[in-house]
Amino acid sequence: MTLHTLGLLGGMTYHSTVDYYLGINDAIAARRGGHNSAPLLVDSLNFAAVREYQTADDWEGAGRLLADHALALQAAGAEAIVICTNLMHKVAPAVAARLDVPLLHITDAIAFEAEARGLRSLGSLGTKWVMQEGFYTDALIRSGIQPVFAGDDDIATTDRIVFEELTKGIIADASRDELVGVVDRLAKAGADGVILGCTEIPLLMHQHDTVVPLVDSTQAHVALAVKFVMGEI
Repeated sequence: MTLHTLGLLGGMTYHSTVDYYLGINDAIAARRGGHNSAPLLVDSLNFAAVREYQTADDWEGAGRLLADHALALQAAGAEAIVICTNLMHKVAPAVAARLDVPLLHITDAIAFEAEARGLRSLGSLGTKWVMQEGFYTDALIRSGIQPVFAGDDDIATTDRIVFEELTKGIIADASRDELVGVVDRLAKAGADGVILGCTEIPLLMHQHDTVVPLVDSTQAHVALAVKFVMGEI
């Protein structure tokens, strides 16, 4: 069976793009055996340029930037596109509108994982946009998941840890403790589980850090990507 070529739109940040590359290839190697690996095309953006659009709240510009890079991957032979970050799915509609190939959305992957585990209400850890805006939570609702929202202080804390530490490759035990506290409060507010809704958060926090079920968005997205490469979706 032919493996399908996948385009990875990465670099946002490169720390987690590595996890996508390794995760997809490891899965294909395990399933196909021999010398098999995934046919991947990787476009790693300069996150500093993307961050300028974020801080300027210029999502139209960010959408054009990602769409241009996605089109380059498509032109190079990608049969589907994966945006290797949660936050930049804020511009996923603008990217998808310019493509002739599918965009594998991260919230679809999260919904598949949550359904398989019987999780119906989920909180999110991520940037402030992911934790409170409709582009993310509405997509989860459409998939049958009830979002549970963190308080303003917890949103600010998580956003700070993401942008001041994790996106720069800084791993701090004290920050892990803070995120565990956010997870505990989301569970007390009614969450069956919590989404690690920033692809950098798994660099710091894992399931063994809490008894609350965690849905790793990177792992879920990788699993969906593998299904595409294998021709199962």
